[in-house]
Amino acid sequence: MRDGFVSVAARSPQVRVADVDFNVDACIHEATDAVTFDGARIVVLPELAVTGYTCEDLFWQDALLDAAEAGVARIAAACAGLDALVLVGAPVRAGAKLYNCAVALHGGEVLGIVPKTHIPNYNEFYEARHFAVGPADVSYIDFAGASGVPFGTRQIFSCETMPNLAVAVEICEDLWVACPPSIAHAQAGATVICNLSASNAIVGKAAYRRDLVCGQSARLVCGYVYASAGWGESTQDVVFSAHDMVAENGALLAEGRPFGEARAASEIDVDLLAAERRRLSTYATAPAAEDAGYVVTRFALEVRETRLTRRVDAHPFVPSSVLQRNERCEDVLAIQSYGLAKRLSHTHSQNVVIGVSGGLDSTLALLVCARAFDILGLDRTGIIAVTMPGFGTTERTHGNATVMADALGATLREIGIAEAVRQHFADIGHDEREHDVTYENAQARERTQILMDVANQEGGLVVGTGDLSELALGWATYNADHMSMYGVNASVPKTLVRHLVRYVADTTESDELSDVLSDVLETPV
Repeated sequence: MRDGFVSVAARSPQVRVADVDFNVDACIHEATDAVTFDGARIVVLPELAVTGYTCEDLFWQDALLDAAEAGVARIAAACAGLDALVLVGAPVRAGAKLYNCAVALHGGEVLGIVPKTHIPNYNEFYEARHFAVGPADVSYIDFAGASGVPFGTRQIFSCETMPNLAVAVEICEDLWVACPPSIAHAQAGATVICNLSASNAIVGKAAYRRDLVCGQSARLVCGYVYASAGWGESTQDVVFSAHDMVAENGALLAEGRPFGEARAASEIDVDLLAAERRRLSTYATAPAAEDAGYVVTRFALEVRETRLTRRVDAHPFVPSSVLQRNERCEDVLAIQSYGLAKRLSHTHSQNVVIGVSGGLDSTLALLVCARAFDILGLDRTGIIAVTMPGFGTTERTHGNATVMADALGATLREIGIAEAVRQHFADIGHDEREHDVTYENAQARERTQILMDVANQEGGLVVGTGDLSELALGWATYNADHMSMYGVNASVPKTLVRHLVRYVADTTESDELSDVLSDVLETPV
C-alpha cells in the first residue's frame, strides 16, 4: 500500500452448481490464499460464485436463496481477519425482486451490495427470466444478518488509509454495453473497477474480452480487476473458462489464461492513476462522489509494504515479437521521415546538413534524411553528410560513415576539427593532455559550429542526431550536439535505435548499404 501500489487478485474458485456449502468453502479458500500468498488487499471472485451462475430455475427456490444469504454471512465471518476487501457474487432478494449482485465484505461486515445493471437475455443468456435490473439509486436493506446495507449501483468503497484507492463494481454484461456503469464510477472518483463475471467460452472471445478489459482501463485511467467463472459451471448450454485479468491504464498486468490457472494477481499504482487523471485536461470528474449521487462507504486497510510482482519491461519501446517489432520500426521511420519531409517542404529547403560519425544515432538520422528526400522527390545529393574526424575518431567509424554516404547517394564532406580545437585550447589556456569535460565538449561544440555554418552556406537545415535517451539523461553537450534545426531522433529511445537500423539493414535492396549498416551495428559503442 505504500508508494501508491495496492495488491489485487482475481480468483475463480471451483464451484458445484447449487451446492452452496461447497462453493462457500471454495470462496473462503481462494480469498484466504489470495491474501496469504499474493498479499492481495482486494480480492475479486466471480459472478454468482456462491451458488454457481448456471442454476437456471433453481434461482426460484427459497432454499437456494436462503442458503446463499447464509453463505455470504459465513464468508464474511471467515474473512474477517484477512485485512482485505473481498467481492463475491451472490443472488440477493430485495423489494420482492431477485438481483444478480456483488457483495463487498471487509472486517467481517457486509459493506455494500451492488446489483447488475444490464441483464442479458439474448443468444445463450436467459438472465431476465430470473433477475431484475439493478437500481442506480442506493437504498438500504437487511442481508446476511446485517441491517441497513447500502444496495444500488452508485456505490464507491473508499479506503481511509490510502486516499487514492476508491473501488467500484460492475458485473459481467455491464462491461459489454455501449455505456458501461464503470464510466460513471470513474467520473465519480473510482480508481479501481472490479468486474465479477461469468463469461462463457467461444472461439475468439477471450481476445475480445481481453481487449475490452484493457481498453476500458485505458479509457477510464483506472485499474480493472476481472474475475470470471470457471469450468465447474454447468455445460448444458455453454462452457466457462475462468478468464481472470488485472489491467492498469491500458496495460495487462496479469492474466490467468482461459482453461489454465484460474487466478491473476498484480499491483495497481493508484497514485499514478490519480496523477494521470489530473494531467489529462479532458478527464472530467465530479468534485466528490457524493456530488455525482454516489454513496461512499469507507473502510481501512493496514498500511504495510507492497511486494511488487508486476513485470517491468527493460525495453518498453521494443516489442518482443519480430513481426510487431518490424511493424513498430516501419511506423517510427515513417513518422520521422514524413515529419522531416514536411519541415523541408515548409521551409523550401533543398538541402540538409548532418554530422555523420559512423555511430548508430547519426546512421539512423542519415537513413531518415534519405527517406524524406525520396518522399519529396528531391535529389539525395542535397543530403550533405559531414564527417568531422577529431582526436578520438577511429578508422572503422570514419570508414563506415564514408561508405554509408556513398551507398545512399549523399554528398560527403570531410572537415577535420583537430587543428581548430587545438587553437581553441590555446586561446583558453587548456592543456590538450587533460582529457576532462572541457576536452570532450570543445570537440562537440566545434562540430556543431561547422554544421551550422555549412548549413548557412548551402541554404539547408541542420538535422540533429541526438536520441530521446540522451536528451532525457542530459547526455549531450550544451550548445553543441543538443542543438539542431530539426532533431529527427528526439523521440526515439536508445534501445529502439539499434532495432531501427537493423530493420533497414534487413529490408534494404542495396547489398552495399546492408553490409555497412551491419558493421555499424557490430561496432562497440
